[in-house]
Amino acid sequence: MSDQNERKTRRELIDPALKKAGWEIEAFDPRKPLSDCDRCAVTEYPTDNGPADYALCVGGKILGIVEAKKVTLGPQNVLTQAERYSKGATASSLNFNGYRVPFIYSTNGEVIWHDDVRSPSHRSRKVAHFHTPEALTERMEQDFDAACARLQRTPNAHERLRPYQIEANQAIEKAIAERKRQMLVAMATGTGKTFTMVNEVYRLMKSGVARRILFLVDRRALAAQAVRAFASFEPEPNKKFDKIYEVYSQRFRREDLDDAQKFDPKVLPTSYLTDPQPKLAFVYVCTIQRMTINLFGRQAIFALGDEAVDEDADQLEIPIHAFDLIIADECHRGYTSAESAIWRKTLDHFDAIKVGLTATPAAHTSAYFNEVVYRYEYERAVREGFLVDYDVVKLHSDVRMNGIFLKEGEEVGMIDPESGAETMDRLEDQREFLAAEVEEKVTSPQSNRMILEEIRKYALEHEKRYGRFPKTLIFAANDVPHTSHADQLVNTARDVFGQGDSFVQKITGSPTVDRPLQRIREFRNRKLPAIAVTVDMLSTGVDIPDLEYIVFLRTVKSRILFEQMMGRGTRKGENYPDKSHFVVFDCFDGTLLEYFKQATAITAEPPEREPRSIAQVIDDIWQNRDRDYNIRCLVKRLHRIDKEMSGEAREMFAAYIPGGDIGGLARELPRRLREDFANTMAFLRDKGFQDLLLTYPRKPKTFVVAYETTDNVSSSWLIRDGKGHEYKPEDYLSAFARFVRENRDQIRAIGILLNRPKDWSTDALDELRRKLAGAPERYTLENLQRAHELQYHKALVDIISMVKHAAREQEPLFTADERVKLAFVKVTSGRTFSAEQRKWLDRIRDHLVENLSIDREDFDTIPIFTLSGGWGKANKVFENQLEPLLKDLNEAIAL
Repeated sequence: MSDQNERKTRRELIDPALKKAGWEIEAFDPRKPLSDCDRCAVTEYPTDNGPADYALCVGGKILGIVEAKKVTLGPQNVLTQAERYSKGATASSLNFNGYRVPFIYSTNGEVIWHDDVRSPSHRSRKVAHFHTPEALTERMEQDFDAACARLQRTPNAHERLRPYQIEANQAIEKAIAERKRQMLVAMATGTGKTFTMVNEVYRLMKSGVARRILFLVDRRALAAQAVRAFASFEPEPNKKFDKIYEVYSQRFRREDLDDAQKFDPKVLPTSYLTDPQPKLAFVYVCTIQRMTINLFGRQAIFALGDEAVDEDADQLEIPIHAFDLIIADECHRGYTSAESAIWRKTLDHFDAIKVGLTATPAAHTSAYFNEVVYRYEYERAVREGFLVDYDVVKLHSDVRMNGIFLKEGEEVGMIDPESGAETMDRLEDQREFLAAEVEEKVTSPQSNRMILEEIRKYALEHEKRYGRFPKTLIFAANDVPHTSHADQLVNTARDVFGQGDSFVQKITGSPTVDRPLQRIREFRNRKLPAIAVTVDMLSTGVDIPDLEYIVFLRTVKSRILFEQMMGRGTRKGENYPDKSHFVVFDCFDGTLLEYFKQATAITAEPPEREPRSIAQVIDDIWQNRDRDYNIRCLVKRLHRIDKEMSGEAREMFAAYIPGGDIGGLARELPRRLREDFANTMAFLRDKGFQDLLLTYPRKPKTFVVAYETTDNVSSSWLIRDGKGHEYKPEDYLSAFARFVRENRDQIRAIGILLNRPKDWSTDALDELRRKLAGAPERYTLENLQRAHELQYHKALVDIISMVKHAAREQEPLFTADERVKLAFVKVTSGRTFSAEQRKWLDRIRDHLVENLSIDREDFDTIPIFTLSGGWGKANKVFENQLEPLLKDLNEAIAL
């Protein structure tokens, strides 16, 4: 019986699979010489260790052995049997450490396991289909180990590479050399993942490790960015990447391209997919949606997000060796099980090295790619100066935290969400809405206005301090027709900020937004709009380096989404090189940030499960699949329907249930199924009843506008340290005072300021700044100045004052300008200076206000001095007495 099952598996499953891959099935004929076998799968081929189920022959050589088993057996462990046949195929002229056939397979017709036994460190893997004769011929001509050796010898010294990007390249190449086929690279948003991989692709192609490269993204706009990254990369002097290797993509739409993108992307010839050739070396940038259509047809695409489908995409016969390397960019995507399954199925089709790129690795992503081979965290990027950190404003709103309570007699607006028609109504009884229902079922215009007015205070303070309005991104709760929170925020912000329509713009995927991708580019590249309101369109894959304010006016439960939203602000400024941080406004009293504070590098967040249809639940009950569990599921579904259905629906359900009482059915269902299973299942399985369970008329919805609700809004800065802890200003300064007192003997500069001011110098100042900023609490000048301003209402306090005040509270707080003026009075009082000496003193004063110390070397390096003659000229003007004068000034500064 077992042999019959195996023969049936071979006849019905394995033979067709081999034929589809281009192999002709032939029974072994001892009279036919091996040299006559080409593109043949020879059955029952004899070896010294027994007959192999299939011998794959190309050009008179046996290149593959296939061991077949019945469907009920798992094929992975059967590879050892195929290994035995490979060693026993002594008629073969090939020999690889005792193996006479290099490529072995084991399969039960459903699953195929494969190994290349030529290397002592060979590793087996699962493949989606059999390799074609051309694929095995190509692989026979490749020397993977030699290519890896060439890769290791190739210098990785591109002038634009940062140290951590070189580390990432090294980690990827080490994993590939170890024959790892799936790996994950996790790099914080804004650290140049794409550039890192473009450089890696060049290295792999040049060494011959990989020649045909697929770069997968999930949006055409991201594909356009990737194509441009390849086209602009110059791996060799005066040679662009696309002049060395071919770069292809799918067709783009006008809105996918930046105005500045004048490149002309080439569309990949179909033959490159269907008939891959060894001589080809190219990169193909493609969306996952298009590749899914190419592999599985249009019916598969509906599970993959809302990206518009390419009309010119067709299903193709693409062999599994079409690509040597696949890079899956933003591979954390796929928030539902269906999306994740399509990602996996598309990637699994290809027998290629697969590298996943993400800033926010999730558990399901890591599970697929097996191992994070390199990680560059946000905290490290900030510490090394490649990204900026953020400060927090905790904004409290009674409405956002406690919901809305409407009193009897209060006048409200009632909006029909279907038409947008609004009528005024006076409540006949009190109504209460939970915080989670704000902006979903009810809104308070006054609350939204007060929140925006609070943010305006910070924005104006920022503008006063830095000379520019902070580019601001506001995340709204929704953008649904007629009750859009995004629309309300846009209109209110235009009033609050008073800068006109162009100052505040909505950027969402709504049909009411014309060319949203163009709006994103304008927000990124132009001064206006200064404020953008979105929901989640700008949450990922958008580079806005000059963004300085991020406002959360929507709740977020997905850690991946939250980290991506935060990532919009982490980049260093492009037009504003002095951007040292960005500010996060948590409009839920800091609870959002608190919720995600324990974020780990690997986010343990599975994709959302696609709910089973109610018909599937009923069928599971009928088939007795976990019946008790599914009865409980059905009861919950019926209760939900009872709450949502209209009176009209009740009348329609009356055709199946007395009075259309769905709630009563839900309560009685477990008993009825126990007592009368057949009749109860008869009407549950009725197609008309099941259709009605899906299409029943819902109760009309209303949206309440609470015009008379008064919100209480307040806010406060929170100062972040290097570990992500947040402090109130007074607590931060208390911690700073402890640090100063505990380190007065350990940090030389602190000891100088407190006890030996005559030793104050530029070196001492540099040490002080470095040690303070490097402390776990991150005592940067900006953090300390903000804390002092909030606590003592004194702006721009100098670092010397802050240290002295921390050690001795009676010490006054000065700005740098005030401190320098006092020092000059002390040093120059009673002395007479010539006109030329006064000019030099003015230059020295200006330098001290900026630097709080001065040394002889400054005169030969700082432009304000070198342009006037440097040290030689200055010292001569002061009759060779400039050095003691500077020493006196430094001491006076430190007093």
